[in-house]
Amino acid sequence: MLGKIRRKPRQWEKPTGKVLSDSRLVQPLVYMERLELIRNVCRDEALKNLSHTAVSKFVLDRIFVCDKHKILFCQTPKVGNTQWKKVLIVLNGAFPSIEEIPENVVHDHEKNGLPRLSSFSDAEIQKRLKTYFKFFIVRDPFERLISAFKDKFVHNPRFEPWYRHEIAPGIIRKYRRNRTETRGIQFEDFVRYLGDPNHRWLDLQFGDHIIHWVTYVELCAPCEIKYSVIGHHETLEDDAPYILKEAGIDHLVSYPTIPPGITVYNRTKVERYFLGISKRDIRRLYARFEGDFKLFGYQKPDFLLN
Repeated sequence: MLGKIRRKPRQWEKPTGKVLSDSRLVQPLVYMERLELIRNVCRDEALKNLSHTAVSKFVLDRIFVCDKHKILFCQTPKVGNTQWKKVLIVLNGAFPSIEEIPENVVHDHEKNGLPRLSSFSDAEIQKRLKTYFKFFIVRDPFERLISAFKDKFVHNPRFEPWYRHEIAPGIIRKYRRNRTETRGIQFEDFVRYLGDPNHRWLDLQFGDHIIHWVTYVELCAPCEIKYSVIGHHETLEDDAPYILKEAGIDHLVSYPTIPPGITVYNRTKVERYFLGISKRDIRRLYARFEGDFKLFGYQKPDFLLN
């Protein structure tokens, strides 16, 4: 159990809880503990509003299906999902190898050959949820929000102009404190929007674009759907091969090479982004994402809150 009681690392673990790679035999223990933690948090009545969600069309739209190998993958944007989509595209037979998939095809749902769970009948959905191998990936919730902000509002590498020209002005109009300031959207505006208990009316206007920053709970319903494995971005070098093996597909496809250092949690970056943002706004943000922190064993960021 990795929840409230912080146990000492066992002798085969590094202090982070990450299993040493030469002890593959005990590796599954980490994954069992992650699932046990989710079960325990889901039973916590005090967190019910933060940990439970309906398995709505919004959730079913996030889950990609590979019928050939009986796999369901729930998409959690800003956590290396593009690479997992490529893995599924190859498994579904749309392309012979990951290297041959054009970048513009990966996220084009007309061309990538990845059906969503929402496209099936209720009976077919239930059958797949009960019998298929199901997984998704998480990372530190605040670091994910920073990644979403950078990707959509600062760099925007996939050229999606609506983030800067429609969504950013909507957030600024409602949440900018200094009305005379004319700079583009700042991380502070974004934090204020996300921490507002009444954020939903804006979310409705933004539509599915909110998937890049809503909670893992809202995306994947981990208390309602019994997942087989939860991967962590911070330990992806170990988790990706384990997921492929558990899904029975490790002989068919490999997860793309992970550049060194890309998955490491960067506290300095987190501190830099939250510098100058009021404690009240950070606490409201944490209050919204607390379910994600607790369900997946991420430490409460006291260095930002106190």
